[in-house]
Amino acid sequence: MTAHQERLRRSAGESMWERTRRRVREEVLDVALELFLEQGFEETTVDQVVDAAGISKRSFFRYFGTKEDIVFGDLAEQGPVILDALRARPDEEPIWDALRHAFLVLSARAEPQRGIAIARLIATSPSLRAAHLEKHLRWQEQLAPEVERRLGDSDAPPGLRGQVIVATALACLDTATTSWLERGGQGGIEELEQYCDQALAALRNSF
Repeated sequence: MTAHQERLRRSAGESMWERTRRRVREEVLDVALELFLEQGFEETTVDQVVDAAGISKRSFFRYFGTKEDIVFGDLAEQGPVILDALRARPDEEPIWDALRHAFLVLSARAEPQRGIAIARLIATSPSLRAAHLEKHLRWQEQLAPEVERRLGDSDAPPGLRGQVIVATALACLDTATTSWLERGGQGGIEELEQYCDQALAALRNSF
């Protein structure tokens, strides 16, 4: 499912109020991302965002709890979505392939240009890097038990292998994103996905 199809699916079950709220939120998001890229995340204030978006500060905090939430939105809460996608993969599928397919649900739900902008911001902002790491730790806790189940019995301490594999896969995706940005990041989200595929393939072929 593409990002456009995902938006249509969400809209089908929304009320007029919900659609209006979502449109306003997306407009504020686009304005904020533009400011962050121009000025830097730390250097841009909430006051500047609300002035540029033409909304009140009170309205802003109805849509976003913090400035970091503008960038991450509900991304930190997508762990269960990835987990559902992983559980839908055949048990006999190699774990690296299963994780690769599971992570693809994030691309399907994201706006490509926003995804690229967010990747650039995370790479240049210490506070966003910290929030990004916290998000990955949440995902790791959620995904590791399913990975452990798929691996079967072992002499390793319970849960260790699942934690290690998920942490490695997430680090692999981060490294692929950094490498893509260092090389210009001009090929769009499709090229970024290729980098991530190649990084995961390197892991898969090593074990």
